[in-house]
Amino acid sequence: MKKKKIVKNLEDTKFHVIMDCFLSAFKNYYVKMPKEHAFYKERWRMANVCLNLSYGMFVNDVLVGFIINAIGKRNNKLVAFNTGTGVIPEYRGQRIVNDLYKHAIPELKKNGSTHCRLEVIVENKIAIKAYRSIGFNRIKEYKCFGGEINVETYSNYTLKQVDVHSFNWEKTNQNAYSWDNHMNTIRKGNYNYYVVMRDDTIESYFIANVRNGYVAQFDVLNDARYNWQRLFSAMKITLGTIKINNVDVKLDTKITQLHHFGLKNTVNQYEMEFKL
Repeated sequence: MKKKKIVKNLEDTKFHVIMDCFLSAFKNYYVKMPKEHAFYKERWRMANVCLNLSYGMFVNDVLVGFIINAIGKRNNKLVAFNTGTGVIPEYRGQRIVNDLYKHAIPELKKNGSTHCRLEVIVENKIAIKAYRSIGFNRIKEYKCFGGEINVETYSNYTLKQVDVHSFNWEKTNQNAYSWDNHMNTIRKGNYNYYVVMRDDTIESYFIANVRNGYVAQFDVLNDARYNWQRLFSAMKITLGTIKINNVDVKLDTKITQLHHFGLKNTVNQYEMEFKL
């Protein structure tokens, strides 16, 4: 019997069905993916995933491939950010991702989106080739880090936790951060906000999930050696082992400091964009 294939949005697809397909598609991936459904439910909520603008390939009513789109504004552009693309192993090589985007693009345009974006691991040559065939081009490169911070413990500063509503976003460069680390995403998450002060002046900041050591944002307001030392000292005291994803390779000083204080480069990613 001929298999019936159809692409449709995921609005009416049960979450556990999406997750079963998702975890099957990412089994034996380049990095170990969390398996807890609650993790993705929270992550996608923060990212503003819209299942009515996310799409799946169904074969005989079974979900075999998907695009999970988050929708939001970046620099006054309405962007459809692909926070997860996958095809289960037995259906790979059938250009399913191309079919998904062929269906999705007119609907995303109708919704007002002007750009599609995604992140892909540098070594994933097959996926990069597929995205290029659709029209995506590389616009950024990111490095991810993790491990123990190697720095002396300093006491010549004040570490202050501040409320998200009083955090001064204007002093931060949000264009440097990826979708999941941008203020529009992390303000909806379970993060703590810290400023490092010296002589009653804020010289650096970091935003982190203290439960798992994930640092969403960090920076110094003035690039000076001891400012970086105090910042990393504060992060070490507060978090211990840390994980930092998607540091733009153009931020040479920040990457140099990450290496200097003992963090290991774990994986690298491209950000790719397609103008609708």
